[in-house]
Formats: sequence, C-alpha cells, structure tokens
Amino acid sequence: MKRREFISLVGGAVVAWPSAILAQVSPRRPLIAVLGAGSAGMLVSDFSQGLQELGYVEGRNIDIVYRYADGDQERNPLLADELVRLKPDVIVTGSTHATLAVKQATATIPIVSAVLTDPVAFGLVESQARPGHQVTGILTTVEGLIGKQLELVLELVPGATRIGMMFNSRSPVQTPYQQDARAAANALGVTLVPVDIRAANELNAGFQTFVRERVELVLMLADGLFITERRQIAHLAAAAQLPSIYTYREYAVAGGLITYGVNLRESYRRAAAYVDKILKGSKPGDLPVEFPTKLELVINLRTAKALGLTVPPSLIARADEVIE
Repeated sequence: MKRREFISLVGGAVVAWPSAILAQVSPRRPLIAVLGAGSAGMLVSDFSQGLQELGYVEGRNIDIVYRYADGDQERNPLLADELVRLKPDVIVTGSTHATLAVKQATATIPIVSAVLTDPVAFGLVESQARPGHQVTGILTTVEGLIGKQLELVLELVPGATRIGMMFNSRSPVQTPYQQDARAAANALGVTLVPVDIRAANELNAGFQTFVRERVELVLMLADGLFITERRQIAHLAAAAQLPSIYTYREYAVAGGLITYGVNLRESYRRAAAYVDKILKGSKPGDLPVEFPTKLELVINLRTAKALGLTVPPSLIARADEVIE
C-alpha cells in the first residue's frame, strides 16, 4: 500500500470513529431535585404518581434526587446548596422556608413549591397571577382557614374558652399564622395559650405546659417539624387528654383527632404538572400560583372515643373522611 493511501485510510477512520461513539451515547435525562420539609419518603409517591400520569418514569426518561429536612428548618440552606450543585432542571420544594433557601442558593434554576404561604409577602413572586421570576407553585393556605379550624374543634368541645396554640418560631410562616389565630380567637371570644416548640425533644414539655395552664383544646399550627413528629404529637395529646386540631390529613391517620386544610397529596401531584410545563419550555414566572380548590375535613373516631368525646352527627356528615 502506498504511504499516501495509508494515511488517507487512517485519517478516514479517525474521523468516522468518534461519530460512531457519539451515536451510541444516550441523551441526558432531565434531573428533578426535591427538597422535602418532612421525613424521607413522605408524599414522594404522590409526586411520582403525578409525574407518571404525565408520562414520566423515574430512571427511564427522568431522574429525581431527594433531600429531606426532617422537620429541621435550619438544614434547608445546606441541603439547597447541595441540590443546586447537581444542576437540576427544576427544584421542587415542600415548604416556604425551603423555597427561600433554594432561591438564596440559585437565581436561575426554576423552583416549584408544593407548599407556598403568602409568596408575595416573602418576596418569592411579584404576584400570584404572574409570579415574574423563578418561583411558582401551589398555595397551602386560604384566608380564614385557622378561624374555621377553631370553629370546628369548638363544635367538639362546646364552651371551651382556653385553647393551647403550638407554633415553631424558627419557621418564617409562623408569624402570619399566629396573627390569623389571634384574630380568630378574639372574634370567637376565646383565649390562646401559645407554646413555642423548636425541636422534637421540646414537645413533651409543651404538652405539660398546656396541662398546667388548664387549656381545653390544642390548635397545632402547620409546620414541617410537627408533621414529621405527628405520631409523637398524637400520642402526647392523647396522654394529656387534650382534643387537638391540625391542618393536614396525615395527622388524623397518625392518631390525631381532627384535621381541616389543604390536601397535601393533591398539592404534590399538582406540582408534577408544573414540572412538566417547565421541562417543555414554560418559564416559572409565567405560570400562575395555584389556589387550593378543596379543603378536606378528616375525623378520627377512635381518638374521639378514647378522649370521651361524642362527635356531632352534623360534623360527621360534613367530613370528607372518617377514620374508624
């Protein structure tokens, strides 16, 4: 073989070889990061179900990484930085505090929050109709929700005048929640006894304070720490013989007496729809924040019986779910 022919043959192989290799390389699957407020696995199946309904299957045409704060808001900034370094296409958050932490860590990655509280006041969106920047999602509260919670629990214990209020001062959303609770309590003519719980090991002392202060009911404000510790809270409330009302169904399933609020499972399924739109090219700032379309009332009759309470038939008739 002549030298010139040999060089041409080798040169052609060099040009053709990388093309053949590139043809075998699979395109990168979209990466979704999830920063949950509660414990590992909580509500993940609902988000995954929402994705599957839209044609996404984890490990086949989409990848998902999860991090959980386990109710400790202080962990959110570290977890947010960790997720941002992975360069996901979208970050899904499970609390307003987590959303704030992610927004602090990145100004470019789209953020979908399944649990938003007053996003305009917290500077997360310009308006709910047109968020304008990198954050959108689903609201977790509606006006008058806490007042309605107090009315419902007073139907179970009519005549009660002292109501314990458990809150977590580490969470930024607790301030507006407390303001709503105080306004509702004044309107109903009842006294609130607030107890600040910032860690799981303070819960027992918190309920002891309620007993010592002779409260008759307990209002548990929505918080990542509390929903993570919902089983312990239900146990402590039962031991103290204190009827308690919570925001999310998950508390009643864990043994809590009564819940009234947004369906978190549906919120996480709806978050999947936002992710789908963003992956297809929509900007989060153009996707309106979604209002809750339905609030659910759940009553645990086993807990009511253990507390010696008779649930009015009218209240049972209005319940979306009764746990027997």
